[in-house]
Amino acid sequence: MKKSRLFAAVAVSSLLLSSCYQPEVLMHTTIHDKPWRCATREVSYKNVMTQQMRDSLWGKDHLEWSQPMPECLNIDAFCKSHTEIGEGDTVTTTFTCPFSSVEEMCRQTPLQLNGTRLRSNARLTKRFRWFYTEYAYTEVFYCVGDTFKLAATDYADKDIVSFWFTGKPNLLEGLSGAEASQKLQGMDAFATKWLNDNLYQLCFDFIVSHYDSIPAPPLSRDEFIAHRDSLLHFLLDGEEDILAIQPEERLQAYFHSNAYAFFFDEDTPCGRVLNKELSNRLNILWFNVPYTLTMPGTVTDSGNGTLQPDGTVFYPFTGERLIPQDYTISAVSRVTHWWAYLLTLLIIAVAIASTLYRRRR
Repeated sequence: MKKSRLFAAVAVSSLLLSSCYQPEVLMHTTIHDKPWRCATREVSYKNVMTQQMRDSLWGKDHLEWSQPMPECLNIDAFCKSHTEIGEGDTVTTTFTCPFSSVEEMCRQTPLQLNGTRLRSNARLTKRFRWFYTEYAYTEVFYCVGDTFKLAATDYADKDIVSFWFTGKPNLLEGLSGAEASQKLQGMDAFATKWLNDNLYQLCFDFIVSHYDSIPAPPLSRDEFIAHRDSLLHFLLDGEEDILAIQPEERLQAYFHSNAYAFFFDEDTPCGRVLNKELSNRLNILWFNVPYTLTMPGTVTDSGNGTLQPDGTVFYPFTGERLIPQDYTISAVSRVTHWWAYLLTLLIIAVAIASTLYRRRR
């Protein structure tokens, strides 16, 4: 039986095969100041495709979607697409769809993790104030932290967990470089232990649930379960990251048996299933789709985003930000009513003229 470093293979294969974890995937939402159209959502991604690749996949002189398709996109959410070829054989495909309401837009969220569409909810409010109309937009993407069996808050304070995954609250404010570095090292230790424990628990539970498939186990199921904590300590001896070990070799050293090796062989059914389960957890950490938002008029409050020179608001939307809590995108803008200023000036002018006219009489 061929043995493989399953943990390392999971990390490498997920990065290589899941194109949605590259920065070329972008999502943009436009809120309109129009009664017949509320919002438009657009997602674009790019790949480098040579002429030979394009002819092979599309047929000669045809133009279709850029390949490979990002795994994080659910294309059912879009009604039209556009593909263009740029410099260096860069092929960019853009999907677009208009919506009559932001609620409808959320029901068609185009982003997905491990084949499951991300859940979101949005609200758009308009307030007429004579001289301007204020638009307030909020979109909430729901937490996916329950994908991990062990909660991060069991390993560190809630604020530390939030800062590590989202950057807020800013726990480094006022600290010197040396102080900040020391504090970050402590946080890194908690995050590493949290991830190690989750991946180990996943593998351990998987072996226990498939224990009957082991041909000649050196221990009974109950005896194996009793070794849970000591086995973890042995596996991580000398290593900080569980993905760096060769689990089948260390299990053989611990139990003096290779009975568990097939769980970590990618060529076996159990190995493939376990590989997929591990990848699903790591995919969340590598999910990265920068989100930009265009509001009507002038943005007056960009929420937790950053206002860009072109007037759009940028939000660093990553899977890590969905682990401890929901991720909220919000912005407020104003559309100035120039007609209101002109009408007000006209009314004032008429009032002044009327007053002067009465005085002359």
